[in-house]
Amino acid sequence: MSFVADILLPPGPSRTAGARLVAALREAIDSGRLPAGTRLPSTRALAADLGLSRGVVVGAYEQLIAEGRLLARPGSGTVVANLPEPATPPGPTEPAGPVGPVPLRPGVPDLGLFPRAAWRRAYDHAVRTVPDHLLDYGDPCGVADLRRELAAYLGRVRGARVTADQVVVTTGAAQAMTLLGTVLSGLGVTRIGLEDPGSRAVGQQFTSSGLEVVPVPVDAEGIDVDALAETGVAAVFVTPAHQFPLGMVLSPRRRAALVAWARRTGGVIIEDDYDAEFRYDREPVGCVQGLAPDVVALIGTASKALAPGIRRGWLVVPPGLRAAVTDAKAAADLGESVLEQVAFARLLATGDYDRHLRHARRVHRARRDAVVAALAEHLPQARVHGVAAGLHLVAELGPEADDVAIVDAAWSLGLGPLALSSLRWQSTGPPGLVLGYGAHTPDALREAVHRLSTVVRSPAPATGRRSAVRPPRGVDRLLAVTSEPMRPAVRR
Repeated sequence: MSFVADILLPPGPSRTAGARLVAALREAIDSGRLPAGTRLPSTRALAADLGLSRGVVVGAYEQLIAEGRLLARPGSGTVVANLPEPATPPGPTEPAGPVGPVPLRPGVPDLGLFPRAAWRRAYDHAVRTVPDHLLDYGDPCGVADLRRELAAYLGRVRGARVTADQVVVTTGAAQAMTLLGTVLSGLGVTRIGLEDPGSRAVGQQFTSSGLEVVPVPVDAEGIDVDALAETGVAAVFVTPAHQFPLGMVLSPRRRAALVAWARRTGGVIIEDDYDAEFRYDREPVGCVQGLAPDVVALIGTASKALAPGIRRGWLVVPPGLRAAVTDAKAAADLGESVLEQVAFARLLATGDYDRHLRHARRVHRARRDAVVAALAEHLPQARVHGVAAGLHLVAELGPEADDVAIVDAAWSLGLGPLALSSLRWQSTGPPGLVLGYGAHTPDALREAVHRLSTVVRSPAPATGRRSAVRPPRGVDRLLAVTSEPMRPAVRR
């Protein structure tokens, strides 16, 4: 076959001849029909053979020379360049860890409960009605409609005292912590108190912002405020509505003492309201922010109520931090997706969010009951607590148990509990297991507890022998107060 036949162009408008010639030559070179080293005709000869102007051919050669497909060699004309072989695309690989939540893993709701129909209606409404000007860069703190709806929701459901201008829309609780850590560091704060036991992942969030984590013990009433005062820290992170991981509610006496500490010292209380909507024995306990909006920064998220992948959270900022947090948010991302903010505002305004939560509470209560009953049947020696709220509970084990070894072995069976001892910073206490129940059906949870009981009752965990199978990196230390995979925490 002749060279001209290889690149014969179909008829077309003369103004597209150059583009058609470039495409034809490119395809012939890339397919190998014009191998490396092939000498092309002169521009004058090829133009005559194809019935094109010489300028069209010159332009096509210059384009392909610029792309590296052709080489212009003085005295040798134009030749096809020696192109590297394309890399063979990699074949499918096995996932590094389990696909989807494993049974008994804390911190994950049932992703199948996500209200797709309601979200689709809300998002459709946003696409149809959002004004053009909102599609520009706007307030980094969020769309005004969403901040108003969140302020109204938090006041009605959580007892918060908040106006729309105090709300900052975030991509989740993790970003809210990062913003606060950055701002506090910039103000000269160097140390922050964290509940002990508490979330290692949250500790890493603040450590990455340059803050030193100072453990503060908790007891049956919540965080020990006297011990907090002795640390000399200027900020503290607490989970008052449902302490993670033990599950108690901060008592009225401790709430008053915590607020008094903040006002006396000029300290900042960071309140994480991570799963407060899920309370089963009574109405959810109001947030501490409602008592002291001047010293409390309130973090909330839809990760447990809807799904972590929605990446929707909020931060209610005390007036003294508002400007600094706004600047930090603008520097971080210039604001969130407008359409998704408007859709979430619609979900709140129509009552669809409340209806979804009522349904989710019924589902999760049944799952909690299934785990409690299964523990009573298969691990009657375990002391169960923290069952009144949230998406996890604690099964306290006897002092001879090695909860870390039990968790290692449980992961080899496809289960995802957390070891209570791995969540202690400095405090001591009985070993135990933090068990999540949000993501699976009652039948699956009963079977999971049954399998877990075989590990707890086996002699290997009690001797401290570790399973050879380790949980996937980034999952074994994923804690319930954050949706973000974190590095494994150092055991202390």
